[in-house]
Amino acid sequence: MTNPRKYGNPPFTIAVIHGGPGAAGQMRPVAQELSQFYGIIEPLQTATSLEGQLDELRILLKKHETKPITLIGHSWGAWLVFLYASQYSSSVKKIILVSSSPFEEHYAAQIMTTRLNRLNEKEKIQFYILIDGLNNQYKQDKTKFFTDLGKLLFKTDSFNLLQYTEEEIEYRYDIFECVWNEAEKLRRNGTLLEMGKQIRCPVVAIHGDYDPHPSTGIEEPLSRIVKDFRFILLKKCGHYPWMERDAKNNFYKIIYEELQ
Repeated sequence: MTNPRKYGNPPFTIAVIHGGPGAAGQMRPVAQELSQFYGIIEPLQTATSLEGQLDELRILLKKHETKPITLIGHSWGAWLVFLYASQYSSSVKKIILVSSSPFEEHYAAQIMTTRLNRLNEKEKIQFYILIDGLNNQYKQDKTKFFTDLGKLLFKTDSFNLLQYTEEEIEYRYDIFECVWNEAEKLRRNGTLLEMGKQIRCPVVAIHGDYDPHPSTGIEEPLSRIVKDFRFILLKKCGHYPWMERDAKNNFYKIIYEELQ
């Protein structure tokens, strides 16, 4: 894949940051939509460490951005732009956190239970087979397990899916394993949330009410830490708002309002 991918015409004032970690290309539909009116950068994270991903993002943005830039991060990408804004606040105009993971560990305990409750018995068996494959130390290439698990979780994480296309998504379990382990440690020891005190730009969080990642795990902690913070809850919406039949239009309406 070309990295970063660019959409629309200069100046490039907005960047969309994908989730995963290790799911490069997820945000392409959002970039394409917004490029009707703005120049959009879609950086693809390939580094296998948290610090590496932050540095990679800095380098990719520096080459193409028109500062200050607005960063829209989805899922893991929401954490990444949060950390980026804490380190490079002067170059960031606003960050928009879409479907973020919770910022404190105790909120995360219910995520897998919620997901499992949304699967039938056959799907639960498939889920445990895929998890066993990822946890098997003798398996060299775990990308197939990771890819299939991602497809299965699309069902658990979505309310009323309008579409599902993934031809441009590149799944990389090696990236996920390394980066997510580091990120979880930051959440566990409180560093992740504490970094929010260094953010000087406005922070907006958009979250679906059907997302298995509990909205309170974003709204409550960030309301305590971030000076300029707003939270918006989307009804009838799961983890991918731009793919939701009932929430897609409202999602883009909110994004466009935030970009003005």
